Amino acid sequence: MERDPFVVVGGDAAGLSAASKFRRETNRDVVVFERGQWVSYAHCGLPYFVEGSVDRLTDLLSLSPSDIAERGIDLRRGHEVVAVDPAARTVTVDAGDERFDQPYSELLVATGARATTGDFDASLDGVFTIHGLDSAAALDAYLTAPDAYDPARLGDGPVDEARVTHNAALDPPTRAAIVGGGYVGVEMAEALTARGVAVHLFQRSGHVLQPFGAAVAERVEPHLTERGVTVHTDATVDRLVGDERIEAIVADGERFPVELAVLGVGVRPNTAVLDGTGVARGPNGAIRTDAYGRTSLPAVHAAGDVATARHAVTGTETWIPLGLTANRAGRAVGATVAGDPTPVGDVAGTAVVKAFEMECGRVGIVDEAAAADAGFDPVSETITAGSRSGYYPGGDETTVTLVADRTTGRVLGGAIAGRDRAAIRVDTLATAIEADLTVAELERLDLAYAPPFSPVWDPVLVAAKVVTGKL
Repeated sequence: MERDPFVVVGGDAAGLSAASKFRRETNRDVVVFERGQWVSYAHCGLPYFVEGSVDRLTDLLSLSPSDIAERGIDLRRGHEVVAVDPAARTVTVDAGDERFDQPYSELLVATGARATTGDFDASLDGVFTIHGLDSAAALDAYLTAPDAYDPARLGDGPVDEARVTHNAALDPPTRAAIVGGGYVGVEMAEALTARGVAVHLFQRSGHVLQPFGAAVAERVEPHLTERGVTVHTDATVDRLVGDERIEAIVADGERFPVELAVLGVGVRPNTAVLDGTGVARGPNGAIRTDAYGRTSLPAVHAAGDVATARHAVTGTETWIPLGLTANRAGRAVGATVAGDPTPVGDVAGTAVVKAFEMECGRVGIVDEAAAADAGFDPVSETITAGSRSGYYPGGDETTVTLVADRTTGRVLGGAIAGRDRAAIRVDTLATAIEADLTVAELERLDLAYAPPFSPVWDPVLVAAKVVTGKL
């Protein structure tokens, strides 16, 4: 008897990674339901399209619908899964002109996350969240003078043409407010500056890039200022002002005239499809999963930005929405459903971000208070060392913060900032965390050395030496 298909809800990183791996391992049917029209795209590339570094919107696509079909995947765009019946093993699908129930043998929920807008009115013209290709296309059109807009920038994808046309007809902004100094905020500050817009960046806490720690912010904030961005920290944005189009924002009682506001205040997991099923939830309401991406419901998996994972340092449940973890978890679930049980892997929150010429990386637990809350006795040191041999041109000071546990010597986390290949050095720390290395073992790693690439003692090794001495 032929089994019901493996059903995937969501046609982006986790969902299509799962479907692709499943089809490589088995001849069984897999159906992917995607409520929108865009599939398999590089969300992290959106600021660079807005900036102009990416020529066409469709350059951000990883797989086209025809590529997906060639893999034997039944992709159905414009099909929204609105309910799941775990007992009957069916999903209810709204296809616009019809609604039907689709049986499944196993189900993967890979619905990702959505941008939040807080208490702000995001319906005003000139107010954007950077989440999805249509939002980037609309902002690109808004930034361009009506007589200069080039529709060829869109490529040939299923763009929301009405939204683009509306924004392309408006006069372009000269002043912008970015609400939130996280990844999106910092990247968009660079993108908008490149488009000739004066930028005010507002961050509610004491420094930008909060997960990277104060030492990184102390390198980034002056660099943003040097490049013309006005940085406001410890600043609360009270409201957006405007009738049909944004005219100003009010922060701590002060009015700032702007014609553009980018809201980068966070994301939340898209879990509504499992509402009413009694599925177990974890941090931020994300769907709780085990080591294999299985939820508390029979034959139902979750992966990507909608799901929890195990933290590599603390061993506890966490929710860290990042691109690699979504792709990796989806691939693992696809293998598991095909018959090869594969763990989704732990997450360490490894992340990098670019702020003009400044590169930043972070991994694990960077904040000492957070490490103490997790039960460790943290020791933290920040050092500055050259990125290359001092006599070789092109080097820059690299700042490294390294956090270890006093009791065990174990590496708990770290952060890096600098202008010469600094961000990629965080991978050494990520590997140390995954391997449960002590800081003394990290110090003894045989890292590559040649004057164009590194000094004899790489900045990561210098940090390890200093922390080892303190321990």
